[in-house]
Amino acid sequence: MRQPGHKGPSLPSIVEISQWFTPDTAALHALRGWDRNVVIAAVANAKSVTSGAIRELEVAIWTATGIMANRVYCTYFDHNYLPRGLALYHSLQRHAQGAELWVLCLSEACHRALVALDLPHLVAVRMADFEAANADVAATRPSRSQIEYYFTCSPAWILFVLESNAGAEWVTYLDSDLFFFTSPDPIYDEMNDAAFGIVPHRFSRGLEDQRRFGLYNVGWVSARRRDDGIAVLRWWRERCIEWCYDRVEGDRFADQRYLDRMPELFDGVHVISHLGANLAPWNLADCRIEWNNGRIEIEGRYPLVFFHFYGVKRSGGYYFNGHRLYRAPFSSLMKDRVYEPYVAALAEAERTSAPHLQGQQTETIRKPVEANLGERLLNMLRKLRITAYRGLDIVTGRAIAVR
Repeated sequence: MRQPGHKGPSLPSIVEISQWFTPDTAALHALRGWDRNVVIAAVANAKSVTSGAIRELEVAIWTATGIMANRVYCTYFDHNYLPRGLALYHSLQRHAQGAELWVLCLSEACHRALVALDLPHLVAVRMADFEAANADVAATRPSRSQIEYYFTCSPAWILFVLESNAGAEWVTYLDSDLFFFTSPDPIYDEMNDAAFGIVPHRFSRGLEDQRRFGLYNVGWVSARRRDDGIAVLRWWRERCIEWCYDRVEGDRFADQRYLDRMPELFDGVHVISHLGANLAPWNLADCRIEWNNGRIEIEGRYPLVFFHFYGVKRSGGYYFNGHRLYRAPFSSLMKDRVYEPYVAALAEAERTSAPHLQGQQTETIRKPVEANLGERLLNMLRKLRITAYRGLDIVTGRAIAVR
């Protein structure tokens, strides 16, 4: 913190500032609406032109233009998923500093822990408070399983945040098992004229049967404060109240397959094409993934924005992934540059949250259906397969040891 009257180093010119960035960076792109005095002050606070100085400049630009304030994010999780949620939060703050993340706490233990942690730019909301504002959603709880009820809440939760934060232009729902590796700016640039944004699964060849769960993934869903954006959101909310179950039935599956109908029914729905958005075990087999210029790149041009770490489980002394379930490769690059950073973030989040979760029992939210002998046998076979895969992953080095 600088003291009044302290003279800083000589100030660089606008040309010098611009030269710190390549023309395609989000920071230079944001200079269209910069506040010169704010930016120069941030530069003056830096002792030298280092990566730290550049970061201060980026933050100053974001502050001056209101970019982060206009983009609000939301997610939901309980105390079982708290470490994943914290890993998501910290990755978002790293690459979209100051972005607000609203968390619908699916358990009181989760809410207590987040209140105790008192993280900046995180808004924790009790389920009871959400339900009080959404009585029609709450009325579906008795007829649905726990996971089905949470799915039912998805669009209503996005709308709740949009209505609660008058300054938000965009509210984007994020699955709690996402993790950012770079700025989400390219996604918003792509959605420039859109009112609603959805991301495709892009299933790899050989996984065509997975399309029955939907062409699009609920992992990232963006709604804009615009009449046409809110209309899509309200339609989705009504559909989930009508029917939202953890099974495929006709052209419906949970909250997710309703997304398939949105581009046909509504104008302003944009399908995100950036290959660095929602890279996941189910789509990476067909992608060329490389390490270039200090970052993960897909097909030589798309930086990895966020990865969907679906299937990551901790068991015993290891973290396991779901790549074998999707017949996805697991290269040393994938392990070292994608999974190792995520596992390190998870481990740190577990250490941070543990003191606030003492005495809490781990619960399984998505329980398998076992209505008859056949389903029980199928579930037994699935468990055996997972056990075999985990043993193989330990032997082959795919599993990552807990540190």
